Amino acid sequence: MWSNERSHMLLVQVQCGTISLEVIFTMCTQLEETDILEPSLAIPGHTQQKGTHVCTKTQEIRNHTSISDFRLLGFSNHPEQQPLLFGLFLGMYLVTMLGNLLIILAIVSDQHLHTPMYFFLANLSLIDTCLSCTIVPKVLVNTITQHHTITYTGCLMQMYFFIALALLDDFLLAVMAYDRYVAICLPLHYTTIMCPQRCLLLVATCWLCAHLLAFSLTLLMAQFSFCASHSIPHFFCDLLPVLKLACSDTQIFQVMMFAEGALAGVVPLACVLISYAHIMHTILRISSAGGKHKVFSTCGSHLSVVTLFYGTLFLVYFRPSSSYSADTGMVASVIYTMVTPMLNPFIYSLRNRDMKGALWRLPGWRRYSTLQWVLPQTGSSDSLK
Repeated sequence: MWSNERSHMLLVQVQCGTISLEVIFTMCTQLEETDILEPSLAIPGHTQQKGTHVCTKTQEIRNHTSISDFRLLGFSNHPEQQPLLFGLFLGMYLVTMLGNLLIILAIVSDQHLHTPMYFFLANLSLIDTCLSCTIVPKVLVNTITQHHTITYTGCLMQMYFFIALALLDDFLLAVMAYDRYVAICLPLHYTTIMCPQRCLLLVATCWLCAHLLAFSLTLLMAQFSFCASHSIPHFFCDLLPVLKLACSDTQIFQVMMFAEGALAGVVPLACVLISYAHIMHTILRISSAGGKHKVFSTCGSHLSVVTLFYGTLFLVYFRPSSSYSADTGMVASVIYTMVTPMLNPFIYSLRNRDMKGALWRLPGWRRYSTLQWVLPQTGSSDSLK
């Protein structure tokens, strides 16, 4: 509102032949605005009605600003912890990149792992790598430089790729659960159902649906006007923190967001639960304890990742934006953007004999292990001489 407004009038008389015109300039000033001159025409003999000259209001411009950047507050409230956080996030990022890239390399290079389960696992590792590259480098730069701004376009791009990759994780975990269901409950039909063409179709469908849903939400977000405060209480451009800054009506967006959440969250989760219900039913029918343990070890890794992923997502996104807590959101976001991608290679490889064998057979590891074996032999022979 314009509470500090002052008006001044400047009368200029223009004589042109027999026609006399009076031009009144109204100057509206405000403490924080530049002076604006507005002319109004006064014809002699006619009285000007009260309020015909109105000072231009810039409330629309002030409240619905055309922004160029956002400010990611993140962990800036704890400056003394910045070096510790930088070291922690950098270590997690490097472990994530190394672990997931080794998983992809091992699956691609080993012919024994060219099966549907490991094909889906390689895609999951690729998605986790891309997700970390979308979020963590910007966090590291902001932490070390204390420059917490991100451009408006960069924020929307980060939001788009984050939504798309998170949805890809969601869909792919459901596909992996279905793969385990077919392998355990329908073993005789596994090669027919999970043929290479169908596996490619499932993965391509996941990528297409994830990007379409992410594009629709990002496109709607780009139509919003944002209030004067552009400070996001988060370490990246997450959906709900940015939504809380919007001055436009977000009711349609929230309805669409929850509808997409039901489609992209509840349906894959239902697929996971139904698949594991059939798997548990099959396990209970196995008489030998060794057979039950083998099936449990096959599904245990995937089930632990599903629990960690869906638990944090439901904690943040499946509740009204009005009850969103920045601190809770940041902690949960650290789990599913940094911790989960870092743990996935360990969860899927440490208890998997085939994966450990493939990692050991990698050229670099094999050369290192051979060198490690040759050097002691050479040293012992030299000592005998």
